[in-house]
Amino acid sequence: MNFQLGHDAATEPAALARWLPRGLAVMAAALLGFGVVMWIAANWESLGRFGRFALLMGFVGVMGAGAALRPAARAPLALLALLGIGALFAYFGQTYQTGADPWQLFALWAVLALPLCLGARSDVLWAPWALVVVTAISLWTHAHLGHRWRVQPEDLRTHALAGLLAVLLVAWLSRPLQRFTGAGLWSLRTAATLAVVMTTATALGGLFHATVAPHYALGLLVMASAAGLLCLRVAFDVFVLSAVALGLNCLVVAGLSRLLFDDQRGDPIGSLLLIGLLAAGLLAASVSAILKLGKRHGGAHA
Repeated sequence: MNFQLGHDAATEPAALARWLPRGLAVMAAALLGFGVVMWIAANWESLGRFGRFALLMGFVGVMGAGAALRPAARAPLALLALLGIGALFAYFGQTYQTGADPWQLFALWAVLALPLCLGARSDVLWAPWALVVVTAISLWTHAHLGHRWRVQPEDLRTHALAGLLAVLLVAWLSRPLQRFTGAGLWSLRTAATLAVVMTTATALGGLFHATVAPHYALGLLVMASAAGLLCLRVAFDVFVLSAVALGLNCLVVAGLSRLLFDDQRGDPIGSLLLIGLLAAGLLAASVSAILKLGKRHGGAHA
């Protein structure tokens, strides 16, 4: 049998020439960074404290200078500088044992890397920066809960503040501020996905408390509000709306499960069947609604 490639299959994708060099540059930066880490690890014992600090600080300085002087390689070099800042703070924390909580080091890492991200104006930096910020928020929450991962009614203020910080992070990387930050879709999607995971996990912890904690109702309210906002053309994004819809579906199905199985007099098989039907129905309705919104908004940011 003979197969012939059509014109569309034989031609180069339109965006390949633009994205392939960037992807290779980022991969090269990641491999170079990994190589530097392995070299430092191999020669760690032969370097004194001063030599280790000088090596890490010099690495950050050289990568930062390269990013400033070489616009074509700015994003990958700036990424290496961002990673070097994290390595420098990690070594500082291990060496001097200042007593600072880990969240403070991550917060300082995020603050010092912010000018770097604003200068590079690339998702290559904003996406890992969002991960650093969410890690700082999570560790801050852990520290203010007595260094335990727990969801208690009296901890509502701490969890609410952590959720507010996550929402502010998403807003900072959102479309209206892209002209100022230079952040793109993938940094927004990274931050939004992490915020959805944080909110959903906290709300589920409140749901399965001995008595349902107010975290569950707050989580439902936040997710429903986010879904409503994302349905608007100005904020619509298929990926983010899908993530929010999935989290909202999980909360609704989990709430029904708690309601049904708290009543020990009911038929467990019938309850399981009802939960399965509801979960399937919610998923189908969510997918249908998102597809319709995508067509209505002209497939924007699909």
